[in-house]
Amino acid sequence: MSKGLIHHRSDLTTIATWAMFSRGLQPEFPLGVKHQAAQFSGPAHEEDSRIRDLTALPWCSIDNDDSRDLDQLTVGEALPHGRVRIYVAVADVDALVKKGSPIDEHARINTTTVYTSARIFPMLPERLCTDLTSLNPDQDRLAVVCEMEFSDDGLLTGATIYRARVRNKAQLAYDAVSDWLEAKGELPTAAHRIKGMDAQLRLQDDLAQKLRVLRRAEGSLEFETFQPRAVFDGERIVDIRLQPHNRARQLIEEFMIATNGCTARYLAGLGDVSLRRVVRSPERWLRIVEVARDYGVSLPSQPDAQALEAFLARQHKRDPLRFPDLSLVIVKLMGSGEYVVERPQGEPIGHFGLAVQDYMHSTAPNRRYPDLITQRLLKAALAGETPPYSNEELAVLAAHCTAQEDAAQKVERQLRKSEAALLLHSRLGQRFDGLVTGINASGTWVRIFEPPAEGRLTGDLPELKVGQPLRVKLVSTSVERGFIDFEIAR
Repeated sequence: MSKGLIHHRSDLTTIATWAMFSRGLQPEFPLGVKHQAAQFSGPAHEEDSRIRDLTALPWCSIDNDDSRDLDQLTVGEALPHGRVRIYVAVADVDALVKKGSPIDEHARINTTTVYTSARIFPMLPERLCTDLTSLNPDQDRLAVVCEMEFSDDGLLTGATIYRARVRNKAQLAYDAVSDWLEAKGELPTAAHRIKGMDAQLRLQDDLAQKLRVLRRAEGSLEFETFQPRAVFDGERIVDIRLQPHNRARQLIEEFMIATNGCTARYLAGLGDVSLRRVVRSPERWLRIVEVARDYGVSLPSQPDAQALEAFLARQHKRDPLRFPDLSLVIVKLMGSGEYVVERPQGEPIGHFGLAVQDYMHSTAPNRRYPDLITQRLLKAALAGETPPYSNEELAVLAAHCTAQEDAAQKVERQLRKSEAALLLHSRLGQRFDGLVTGINASGTWVRIFEPPAEGRLTGDLPELKVGQPLRVKLVSTSVERGFIDFEIAR
C-alpha cells in the first residue's frame, strides 16, 4: 500500500489482519469452528435442581456503547444495618463450548479477543459471544453466580458461588450511566423502563466507591494511562478520543475485582489448584524510587504499594495533564501481569497493582481463555468432579496465555499508532502543543493533546526533559508502520 492510497477504515483492517498473523494469532476462524457454531440450535439449557432460578432479579449489564459480548450482570440488595448483598452473574460459556471441541481449540490458540477500531477479532464465533453465550437483554441464560455480602463500611463478610439461570433486564453503557450518577445526564432509557433500576444503580455505585476507598487504603494503584480510541464516520476516521475512567467503569471494576478474589479463595478453600493472575512485586523498584525522587518524593527502599499509591495520588492532584505519562512510566517499571499456577499450600504471589493476595481472571469467559479455564475448574468443583485440567496442563496454559496476551496487546498498540497516523496524514506541516513523554536510545518521544497522539521528535534537538511542554510541527506519517514524526516548531 502506498501512503497516498490510505484513506479508509478498510486499510486499517488489512493492517490489523497482518499484525495478527505476524504475532502468531489467528485472524480467521477455521472451517471446523464455523461448522460447529452453525450446529447449535440455541443457547444452553440444562435441567438440574442445583441451578437456581434468578431470572426475576433486576439484573443489568454495564459495558461499552458498542459491546455485544456481554459477560457479566450485576444486581444489589439492601440488607438491615446498612449491609449490602451483591450478585455478579458470569456467562456460562462452558455450557456450550466444551473442552477439546473445535471452537475451544481455536480459543485456546488466540486466548483472547483482540480489539482494534477497524475490526474486532473475537475469541469465539460471533454467533456465540454476541448471542448464544452472551447475557443479552430479555433472554434467559445460564450463568455462574458469585453472591457476596458486605458490611455497611464495605468489608466483605461472606460469599458463595453457584450456578443459576439469569435474565438481563437492562443493557446499559458506561458513559451514560456515569453521566447520570454524576448528575450530568438523564437516567438511560433502558434503566428508566425497569422499576427501581435507578435505586439499584445508586446502591451498586455507593458500595463500589466504598470498595475503591478500601483498596486504595491498602495500596491499590490508581493509574490513568494513555488509551486513545478512534472514531469513524462510515469508512473515514474523524477523531481520536481518550477513554475516561468514570464512575460506571469504577463500579464494574470493583465488583469484578471482588468476584475474582472470591473465586480464587473458593478454589483454594477446596484445596484445588488454580490459574491465578499476578503482578509480582516490582524488581525495578529502585528505578521507581528514582522517578519519585525527580518529583521531590522519597519512597522506601523496599517495594511499598501504599507509599507508591500516595505518591501517585499526590501527582494526579498536582499535575493532571502530565499524570498519564507518569502512569505509563510506572506501569512499565512494574512489569506486566502474568498467569501462574498456584497450589493451596503455596505462598500466593498476589497482584501488586491491585494490592490483593488472591486474584484470578474469571469474569469474562467470552473474551478471555483463562476465564473459561477457571469456569471449568469452578463448575467441576461445584459438582464434586475431578478437575478437567491436570497441573501440567495448567502450567503450559498459563505460559501460553501470558504470551498470547502480550501478542494481542502489541497488535492493539500497533493499530492505535496506525489510527493516529491515518488521522494526521492530511495535516502535514501543522503545529501542535505537546509534551515530551520519553527519551531513550531509540529516540525522543512527544505526545500532542489535540488529537491525542504520540510520535517521535526528529532533527537537531536541544537538551530536553520528560514532561517538558513543546510546540511541534508534524513532518511525516506512515500508516502502514504506525510512524508519526514531529520536529520542534521554530
